[in-house]
Amino acid sequence: MKAAQVHTLSDIRIIELPEPEPGPGEIVVAMKAIGLCGSDIAPWYVATKAPAVLGHETAGVVVTTGAGVTHLSPGDRVFVHHHAPCGACPACHRGDDVMCPEWKPNQLFPGGLAERVRVGKGTVSRDTLRLPDSLTFEDGALVEPVACGIKAVDRASIRTGDTVFISGTGSNGILLALLARDAGATLVIGSDPDPARRDYARCLGFDAVIDPASENVAGTVRALTGGRGVHSSIVIPTAEDAVLSAIEATGPGGTVVFYSPIAPEKIWRITPSTPYFKDLTLRFSYSSGPGETRRALSVIERGLIRAETLVTHRLPLSETARAFAMAAAGGAVLKVMVLP
Repeated sequence: MKAAQVHTLSDIRIIELPEPEPGPGEIVVAMKAIGLCGSDIAPWYVATKAPAVLGHETAGVVVTTGAGVTHLSPGDRVFVHHHAPCGACPACHRGDDVMCPEWKPNQLFPGGLAERVRVGKGTVSRDTLRLPDSLTFEDGALVEPVACGIKAVDRASIRTGDTVFISGTGSNGILLALLARDAGATLVIGSDPDPARRDYARCLGFDAVIDPASENVAGTVRALTGGRGVHSSIVIPTAEDAVLSAIEATGPGGTVVFYSPIAPEKIWRITPSTPYFKDLTLRFSYSSGPGETRRALSVIERGLIRAETLVTHRLPLSETARAFAMAAAGGAVLKVMVLP
């Protein structure tokens, strides 16, 4: 079978791999849609995994099932998560799914960007979901990023009537805005240096969008909120100026959530007195678990977020290198799907 193996972002090869065979409790899924995530195009993050078959926003059709799998059958249309917790350890009991010792060992083999994928036993039993007939495979591939957004919105403690600031208005920023609105936010403000993404944001859930290159972000946010600042901020870029602007833009007693993976060498020079005297809560939001993926599927099914709105570009597996280049370019490219 064919798979896209990433060595660097400029060296992506279509290779031949043996056909996967399911072990006990496992399944093999023919991939039908794989979304490209921001982490897939972050050079430092790719370097920690390469050479590797990436791709973790996945949906497809069950091809074969291993011994003991009774709740799924060949032909089932499914979303499969790339990791799954055990559900029984102390971390799981605290709700910290991503800190479960079994989280990362439960994987997709060789990775989502392949014609067929073997799904680990833990994922099969705890985080593989059938897709309703009303949803496309591309909708199914959005379950994982929407689930991550749900977790971040939960951590931002957004309530009815709140004001929200989201730094970064690419596909993740837009789904976060839609989820924040669904949680009760009455004013959603965005910031992005890319004019095409600001245009998307104005059409898809944001009330106001700031150009950080020409405006003072925190000052504009305060002006839009009567001087108070927002109740919650979610920060997608990891640049220091974006982080500091979000802290300044968040009002007293508010919450700032950091959304994206952060390079190990990254340092933010935060002046502690600002968040201290505003009594801010600073939180991080890493990935998502089975609870969030089920909620995400429900959100997509009721039409709050759909691929037809968010996905702008679709390419075959043979053009994965081009898909990565397009996703990294940004601008009018909002969300890229690879369709094997």
